[in-house]
Amino acid sequence: MRIVSGRLRGRQINPPKNFRARPTTDFAKESLFNIIANHFDFEGLKVLDLFAGTGSISYEFISRGAHMVDAVEKDFHHWQFIKTTADLLKLSGLNPIKQDAFKYLKVCNKKYNLIFADPPYELIGIDLLPNIVMQSELLVENGWFILEHSSKYNFTENQLFREHREYGSVNFSIFEEKN
Repeated sequence: MRIVSGRLRGRQINPPKNFRARPTTDFAKESLFNIIANHFDFEGLKVLDLFAGTGSISYEFISRGAHMVDAVEKDFHHWQFIKTTADLLKLSGLNPIKQDAFKYLKVCNKKYNLIFADPPYELIGIDLLPNIVMQSELLVENGWFILEHSSKYNFTENQLFREHREYGSVNFSIFEEKN
């Protein structure tokens, strides 16, 4: 796993071999960040990374100049890996939070420009995430929620749906807060 762009471009991140998280592929990540770059200036972005896993998406945002990234991960070993990696790379804008993502959405009182979620593909309730996130009022106006999911889900009927992208077995559905 590597950071594909920004000040840390090319930096390898190596989670332990027994790590249970499924990081977003470099190809899918690079494609997604190209889409994001066409709509947002990374400088100053406030990002929420739910189900952060390895922290791959969080590192990418920080590397590209995001002001702040809250990386929410409930698994202790994954959270610890993100925390250790952030310290090692001196990523002062990265804030690892050890908490269940659904619970965090209920108690958080911050506002974000972008919320990214990469839950386990078999997670019960993944189909409810767009509505939960969009109703949480955590996005600023014109903010995006991006959900990584398997091909078994289709969110085109959601009223805040913006677009869908597919890269091999990786699917991204993008939703926009249109206040």
